[in-house]
Amino acid sequence: MFRSSLLILALWSCASAQDPPYLIENGWKPLLNGTDLKGWRAQDSTKPHEWVAARGIRFDRMYNPKSLSPTSEPGDRMINGKAGRTQNIVTEEKFGDVELYVEFMIPKGANSGVYLHGLYEIQILDSYGSQDLTTGDCGAVYHQWINNKPVGGSAPRVNAMRPAGQWQNYHIWFRAPRFDASGKKVENARFLLVMFNGVMIQQNVEVPGGTRAHMDIPEAPTNPIMLQGDHGPVAFRNIYWRPLGELPER
Repeated sequence: MFRSSLLILALWSCASAQDPPYLIENGWKPLLNGTDLKGWRAQDSTKPHEWVAARGIRFDRMYNPKSLSPTSEPGDRMINGKAGRTQNIVTEEKFGDVELYVEFMIPKGANSGVYLHGLYEIQILDSYGSQDLTTGDCGAVYHQWINNKPVGGSAPRVNAMRPAGQWQNYHIWFRAPRFDASGKKVENARFLLVMFNGVMIQQNVEVPGGTRAHMDIPEAPTNPIMLQGDHGPVAFRNIYWRPLGELPER
């Protein structure tokens, strides 16, 4: 299943010049559809959240570069409220092995994340221009937090980030952890491949447990997807998934 880095880099060298995969490949299903947030819930369902569906997202690079704001009309973008800080949001549906495509926008200095199974984070951070990349930068498989210290994680291979205020995209191939008949974990979760704006940044990264700020749920064959909303302004659009197949081969 695993391909060489050179093959995948060559395969995706022109990825940013074509339509996103859900438009040109079969089997993709939307996770963000219409002008409401149907299919999503607050991480803590006993408390309110401020996520809204908006027709468009505004970014004022000159006068307000640390904020995003939604238009008043509902639409097919999702943003974590006018203040840019609210509860994390979680899918009602659960997934096992999955291929996920998601587009996001953050302003200057913002921080968010995409959590596969609600446990394993691909970091979102304003890392534009950074050179010494760490497990805290955009595109990283975020580290675990054990005994008040960061443990593990995987820094992105290259910095593929566009400037703040632009739409960016992740394309993720994820393999869920495996369990035996008694429920004992016999294989860790794994990010088989992560593309960031058409550039390969992660390949075959094993994740031994939940990364920092994960949901308080156990590892399992299936779990929801979580988007972080409590670390700064972030907007999402065009969130699509399909069951995991073979890695790309052309």
